[in-house]
Amino acid sequence: MALLLGVDTGGTYTDAVILRDEVEVIASAKALTTRHDLAIGVGAAVRAVLAQSGVAAGDIGLASLSTTLATNALVEGQGGRVALIYIGFRKRDLEAHGLAAALKGDPSIVLEGGHNHAGAEAAPLDEEGLRDFLTAHGAGVGGFAVAAQFATRNPAHEVRAMALVAEMTGRPVSASHQLSAKLNGPKRAMTAVLNARLIGMIDRLIGRAEDTLIDLGIHAPLMVVRGDGALISAAQARERPIETILSGPAASIVGARWLTGATDALVSDIGGTTTDVALLRGGRPAIDPSGARVGPYRTMVEAVAMRTTGLGGDSEVHFLTEGLAGGVTLGPGRVVPVSLVAMDAPEMVHRVLDAQLRNALPGEHDGRFVRAVAGQTVEGLAGREEGLLGRIGDGVHPLGDVLRSRIETGALARLVARGLVQVSGATPSDAAHVLGWADAWDAEAAEKALALFARRRTGSGDRLAQTPQEMAKLIVAQVHDQTALALLEAAFAEEDADFGSAPETLARHVLIQRGLGGHRGLVRIETGLGVPVVGLGASASTYYPAVGERLGTRMILPEHAGVANAIGAVVGRVTMRKIGTITSPGEGKFRVHLVDGPIDFSRSEEAMTHLEGILRRDAIAAADAAGAQDVHVSVNRDVRTAGVEARDVFVEAQVTVEATGRPRVAHG
Repeated sequence: MALLLGVDTGGTYTDAVILRDEVEVIASAKALTTRHDLAIGVGAAVRAVLAQSGVAAGDIGLASLSTTLATNALVEGQGGRVALIYIGFRKRDLEAHGLAAALKGDPSIVLEGGHNHAGAEAAPLDEEGLRDFLTAHGAGVGGFAVAAQFATRNPAHEVRAMALVAEMTGRPVSASHQLSAKLNGPKRAMTAVLNARLIGMIDRLIGRAEDTLIDLGIHAPLMVVRGDGALISAAQARERPIETILSGPAASIVGARWLTGATDALVSDIGGTTTDVALLRGGRPAIDPSGARVGPYRTMVEAVAMRTTGLGGDSEVHFLTEGLAGGVTLGPGRVVPVSLVAMDAPEMVHRVLDAQLRNALPGEHDGRFVRAVAGQTVEGLAGREEGLLGRIGDGVHPLGDVLRSRIETGALARLVARGLVQVSGATPSDAAHVLGWADAWDAEAAEKALALFARRRTGSGDRLAQTPQEMAKLIVAQVHDQTALALLEAAFAEEDADFGSAPETLARHVLIQRGLGGHRGLVRIETGLGVPVVGLGASASTYYPAVGERLGTRMILPEHAGVANAIGAVVGRVTMRKIGTITSPGEGKFRVHLVDGPIDFSRSEEAMTHLEGILRRDAIAAADAAGAQDVHVSVNRDVRTAGVEARDVFVEAQVTVEATGRPRVAHG
């Protein structure tokens, strides 16, 4: 019998599950995510699931982690200071392709060197310039990124630069040819920069997580979920942290498939901060062909095609002033629910809410609080931000007591963006507590907060709602509306047909919206989703049945939907993919592009056989290093030809070798 531990660190909760032999969930547990040190939340969740299951820590045979850390860090602009070594390109490429924005003032250098499309050296590498750059910046950065022109055709200059970085600085280095086998040098450079930026952060998380598990008595190997849902070893994740972007959402897709057996469906995962929607097609998650996009950055990392909407249980409720009736909208920003912040400072929160309810007129900051995030590094703050952070101190405060002028609102927003401060306000989680659908936190504080929100006046002069319960129902109805839109947008984005407009436009089109209501007049309009939806997340059973009804589709709400990410973290497969290219630089010449440099053959089949053998060896070795067993290898050859004088002429071939297996489970 094998006991498997899966852990997922989400925006609000860290989930843990224990599975028996990959067929049965025997226990699950949650703990609040500790953003200043994710390992604390990991430890709390694991302790809770061990206690609930009665399993001895030493009996766990495999542990696996999915995390939003890399994704959130890129979205929020966090990470270490890096330097870019850009070989064989032009200086203006830094600006033209967004690299300068991604560097954010970190050092970079453009050097002579690089290769051409055939793998021949275009110019010698400027080693003297590289040595001067490393001498000047080696001590001031946490890592280096290296990208050379046509490095996927011949990585010799990237390899040499890596050697010099290691020799002169000892810092970690991310080389673009190791992260992607595709062309498009600037995009590879972007991927290398982001990878270098994440190395220190992911290394600390994995190290702390491993130490936490060992302290608990768990000595099983630790795996990490990749952005395409496959598993990699902790060591591989430390070297290539960029591959863990969209790790959490990918785990949810794998978990959905395992829980339901669904083959063709939309998977919608509602968390505390976001709703993530992806497509299962033929039992496999759809992969983004353009590379994973996170925040403003487009990478060359293979990851699930995921549409993320700022809609979750902790989405901030905003008052709409337009029109006579008024209304609310949710997100995209996250706040701490009032019902949760009241658990930390109950006396103060209730005293302030009661005082605000006694006031004759509603105040701008009623029902809103603020607190600093413990353990964060504070540096580089402007004077106004530093003063505001000092006034906030260590406790929870009414927002109106902290802000001394309207101009400080901008300073507060910057502190929130840097993760130094959290604001608390009304959320869908509070609405769920008011309606009796949730009882984890302080329902009385939630009721008072929604009573304050309901006092706002609409364009007609009426109150937005008469009671906290009515206010809660307005918020829940908005969750339904925005979730339905998110699902429609995702469906249109993956639809094979071209409707001539963006998914966002199509989802909101009057014909689509009228069709959802089954319009009957001179024209009959019916619209809806043509595939079922698997609803995941702790609050999915609360919100999603009404969404399925609205969209006219079957809503699948599996048992354990609230911990699907943690399940997906441990039931995935180790998959290592190696890709190589063959070109034809001349008649009767077939060039295999390898890490050690190109090799020419006189016959295409001979070239492909040689390349396939090398890729097979490397893929199996990588799978073995990741801890895979019972490895299965598949090969795909994509040969491109052109018709010339009534015959097919070889242009290029790409060989892909995939090695897949289950991770090894420790015994005893």
